[in-house]
Amino acid sequence: MFHDRARIVARSGRGGDGALSFRREKYVPRGGPDGGDGGRGGDVTLVADPSLRDLSSLRGRRVFAAARGGNGGGSRKHGADGTPVDLAVPVGTQVTGEDGGLVSDLARAGARVVVARGGAGGRGNARFATPTRQTPRFAETGMPGEELELELRLKLVADAALAGLPNAGKSSLLRRISNATPKVADYPFTTLQPVLGTVEARDGPQLTVADVPGLIEGASDGVGLGHAFLAHLERARLLVHVIDGSEGDADDRFATIDRELALYGAGLDERPQIVVLNKADLTPDPARFSVDDARIVAVHRVSCATGAGIEDLKRALFALCPVAPELGDEEAELPEFLDYRPAPPARRSFRILRTDRGFRVVGAIPGDDELEEALRGAGIRRGVLVEIGDEELEWE
Repeated sequence: MFHDRARIVARSGRGGDGALSFRREKYVPRGGPDGGDGGRGGDVTLVADPSLRDLSSLRGRRVFAAARGGNGGGSRKHGADGTPVDLAVPVGTQVTGEDGGLVSDLARAGARVVVARGGAGGRGNARFATPTRQTPRFAETGMPGEELELELRLKLVADAALAGLPNAGKSSLLRRISNATPKVADYPFTTLQPVLGTVEARDGPQLTVADVPGLIEGASDGVGLGHAFLAHLERARLLVHVIDGSEGDADDRFATIDRELALYGAGLDERPQIVVLNKADLTPDPARFSVDDARIVAVHRVSCATGAGIEDLKRALFALCPVAPELGDEEAELPEFLDYRPAPPARRSFRILRTDRGFRVVGAIPGDDELEEALRGAGIRRGVLVEIGDEELEWE
């Protein structure tokens, strides 16, 4: 089954704690601080994989958590960075946050975007040694990672997309012109999920064509099966408008779908179109089509049953499908993904230090709830001493 949406929880790793350690060796009675730094927590990264067709690989699992960074050790030994998590998603995947806002858009193969960054590792006490403070008895705890609930939405990347009313013959047409084998039957809504097919020319070029479920009047408002799949038309550079030419009302059928494309938005009503009048074998005379529109670049009458007009249509697809834009010299440094997230918030205004007696909070003291969450994240236990300013409290 085709899955174009998935909900996941991305949980990056917490940074490792810095070490509180002093050099202890024979004949070195007063060795200085030698606590190493904690490692950085692992990231959760999405990677656009061109071999994937949908998001079904993510359906059986919801939480993806990266590993925590290792704690620092004595002799200035730094902790290892946490193992990251790389999630493969199909090209064209969009990531939205809990508020529904767009986070990123992986539009090219190989694109990588970090959706949850690992926490920074804490500094060991060796980092705090100064000429006036030669034996610092504290070290930093690691910073917490991020935990985000994300929705992944796939928008198929295709050169051309088939659009039309149910039972217009879109699946039959895709079978005729490409290597795809969608289900074909003589009743509406045979296609329940998008299908991709590759059209090959004799001299080598290829085009990718998408077939989506049939649209009906009101699809842009959520009526019928097609409203969930209108997004798959957005990335197509050419729309192939398939109409049942045997019914005799091709102009009205074109107007119905064109109106839904305009109501949906995203520039679909401005896209160039090829009109295909299908089922030519069912009428003795050629189907009439009198719409005069600058967006219509060609009109073809075909029969998927007999194959009439199919080769002419395939040649027209290669001739009329707009060429994919190539990056020029000035655009060579463009990122492979678009990141819509606002700038990350500033580092919090306080830090938690691990001392030989417990914990110390330095900086601007936060509210009780935030402080409690931070201390619990640092691993505080009952009975441990907490220093806040000039006060010493025992954690209960």
